[in-house]
Amino acid sequence: MPPSPEPVVSELIELLSLERLEEDLFRGQSRDIGTKYVFGGQVLGQALSAAQATVDVKGGRMAHSLHAYFLRAGDVDHPIVYDVDRTRDGGSFSVRR
Repeated sequence: MPPSPEPVVSELIELLSLERLEEDLFRGQSRDIGTKYVFGGQVLGQALSAAQATVDVKGGRMAHSLHAYFLRAGDVDHPIVYDVDRTRDGGSFSVRR
């Protein structure tokens, strides 16, 4: 019988649960995957989680697009801080940077 996916899912949810430092400022922890750099997928997931936390999801606003550039490698020994810029909140969509 294959192992239960529940511990893996719990770890992922914990990794994407960010600490809110200020209204639009979040901190995420890194998971060590055996390299000295942070996995890019983790950065994308946490960035999306931070952006989503600044949008009214009860109003039906969900992420439809994500664009990213990896300018520097992340250090697995240090947390990553996400500073969300509320670029636009219009009638039909929101933009975050």
